[in-house]
Amino acid sequence: MPTVDFVIEPGLSNSIRARQVRSMFDVPADSSCKLKWKGSVPIEDFAWNIGLIVGPSGCGKTTVARQLFGEFQDLRWDQDSVIDDFADNLTVEQIAKICGAVGFNTIPAWLRAHRVLSNGERFRVDLARRMLELSDPVVVDEFSSVVDRQVARIASHAVQKWTRRNNRKFVAVSCHFDIVDWLQPDWVLEPATMAFERRSVQQRPTLKGWVKRVGYEHWQLFAPYHYLSAEMNKAARCYALFVEGTKHPVAFTGILYRPHPRTRNLVGISRTVTLPDWQGLGLTFILNDTIGAGYKALGYRLHHYPAHPSFIRSLAKSKSWKMVRTPLANMNRKQDKFRRHKGVCRPCAVFEYVGPALERERAAQLITVPGGSKMRSKR
Repeated sequence: MPTVDFVIEPGLSNSIRARQVRSMFDVPADSSCKLKWKGSVPIEDFAWNIGLIVGPSGCGKTTVARQLFGEFQDLRWDQDSVIDDFADNLTVEQIAKICGAVGFNTIPAWLRAHRVLSNGERFRVDLARRMLELSDPVVVDEFSSVVDRQVARIASHAVQKWTRRNNRKFVAVSCHFDIVDWLQPDWVLEPATMAFERRSVQQRPTLKGWVKRVGYEHWQLFAPYHYLSAEMNKAARCYALFVEGTKHPVAFTGILYRPHPRTRNLVGISRTVTLPDWQGLGLTFILNDTIGAGYKALGYRLHHYPAHPSFIRSLAKSKSWKMVRTPLANMNRKQDKFRRHKGVCRPCAVFEYVGPALERERAAQLITVPGGSKMRSKR
């Protein structure tokens, strides 16, 4: 059974300032320097994937983590794009998969240097590299300390899902207790008291949200994060997902009518984006499932044409979507209007929504165009 039992006794300063401080606040000389931790950490007594060392600043989290798991490894970020910072033996597919898993899904950000990314983007891509390149256990010091608390909670949920799915070991060292319900650690160690607790995995906290029809102007908020371009046809009917407590929508989808020689009821997803701070919870899929259910109730067929690898994998696993054409099939077709974007060939898949339909009245309210006009129903 691993134990923690050590004392740190740094040299005693006898400077004029140090003596003045001890005298001013009546601090005994020996108590100002000696630090001690002692306790058992039975992490070898059971199988685990996620660990959390947590407590206030100065309680010895980093010191205890080093005693248990050794020195932390630093990552170098010196390339012109963060995807080039990943190890040379990793494929683009592997990198894309882990970036998607931790919620770093904004493709343009992959092509930027680490130094110009936001704190949230740096936090997520740092997690991605560590999970791919380092051996178990992956220990991250100051976990979530430099990011917004919403980003911290969502990223915690994303990293624990990937870790459990791949049967890896991950240890977060953090001063924030608000991530516990999202990280769902199998054990928690608090160095301040050397209290050790085993936990069982529980359901993450729920988020309350709603989907509604919005105006085209909302696209401006999401355009910079789309993996193709910031352009979207102005004829698109726009829908957004709002979360309780937020002023602006967090996910967006634009729908276009798709003329077809054999069917008059085909609509397709033109653009779909989740803001970076909210990636990792599957909000885009909730939004698109709701839209698909609404269009289905009105007699329409909703198609989705994703090229993003994580989109394709997730939709292929969904019971609400059916793949009607694989990316390879699209690439092999002589004529395919979804095949090229600005002259660049894109291996798109084609999915159709096959899930349940909304009640017709609710669907009509959802699909209603601002101003009162409605999408025409299939005759």
